[in-house]
Amino acid sequence: MSSDTQPTTLSDLRIALLSRVRDVGGTGTNANSVSINNIANSYLNTALHDLHVNPNVMPHWAIRSAVLITHDTYTTGTVSITAAARTTVTGSSTLWNTAVTGMGFNNARAGGKMKFGGLNEIYTVASDPSSDTAMTLATRYAGDALTDGTYTYFEDEYALATDFLKPADARLFSTDLNIPLIGPMEFRRRYPRNDVSGKPRIATLIQLGFSSTTTPRLRLVLHPCPDDEYSIPYNYVTSYLAVSSAGAEQAEMTSDTDEPIVPLRYRHAIVAHALYNWLRDRKDDTRSKEAKTEYVDLISRMSNDAGIGVKDRPKLIVRTGYGSGNRRHGRRRFQTGTEWDDLKI
Repeated sequence: MSSDTQPTTLSDLRIALLSRVRDVGGTGTNANSVSINNIANSYLNTALHDLHVNPNVMPHWAIRSAVLITHDTYTTGTVSITAAARTTVTGSSTLWNTAVTGMGFNNARAGGKMKFGGLNEIYTVASDPSSDTAMTLATRYAGDALTDGTYTYFEDEYALATDFLKPADARLFSTDLNIPLIGPMEFRRRYPRNDVSGKPRIATLIQLGFSSTTTPRLRLVLHPCPDDEYSIPYNYVTSYLAVSSAGAEQAEMTSDTDEPIVPLRYRHAIVAHALYNWLRDRKDDTRSKEAKTEYVDLISRMSNDAGIGVKDRPKLIVRTGYGSGNRRHGRRRFQTGTEWDDLKI
């Protein structure tokens, strides 16, 4: 790193940090024989992640776009389930393992939901169907044995982009279809049995249990469950917070030439946060408070930067378009949506 330039790469950030803690060489180790350089890298990556989950900053440089394609309900054919094999569903005239034309997925797949006859219970498909007429449920069917019974297959949970960290807007998943986001507990209270089909109008985010890898399985849950193939564009904050010298996005900085995706003018904020953790945890130094103050000040500047975006603040907007007398036209006073963005009156 040149002495007259802003820290750019991981190597630059590490040198800047070690310089401020008076250990430019970075040749020592801790009690567990971990090198000072590796400790510095850890603090810097921690600071990088903290910056992107900070509620006071909307990192415009980390916003990405994606499109989610929903799945239509499927009811073709009939099903049979025996009392002896309650997780095995046998279809007749079904095409579960056949692709939906041009959509890139089959008529049924792992994670989909099924209802049988007029029963209320909802069952989850355990794995991708092995054929057009064979389905395995994740739990045992509890009703009476079925022979040529009716069924409904539907999907209300959808995988998000692999690098999804958080929604770009905490209140609205998609502006295109105007789908607001609510918390998972509120969603469950409102829709304990989410089996009504229609055009999606509200959503929540959940995380499924881990399976095979340590990668989190984030899912979007929609209500009503889609009754057609809808194209839902959405914006989100990426979890790929670093980039290699070859331009490959990745979660963290690991090589000396890796760079954070943070704009150059803000990268010294990463050093300030790492310095705070270093002085607090390794040195038990009260100067950590000064480093914290410096970091908070930098975050404040970032949040007020016009390039990052205007902070969400309620504002009063006079609503026009009254009917006869004092009767208003338009939206109801209370509803789920984005009314509080503008405090409509």
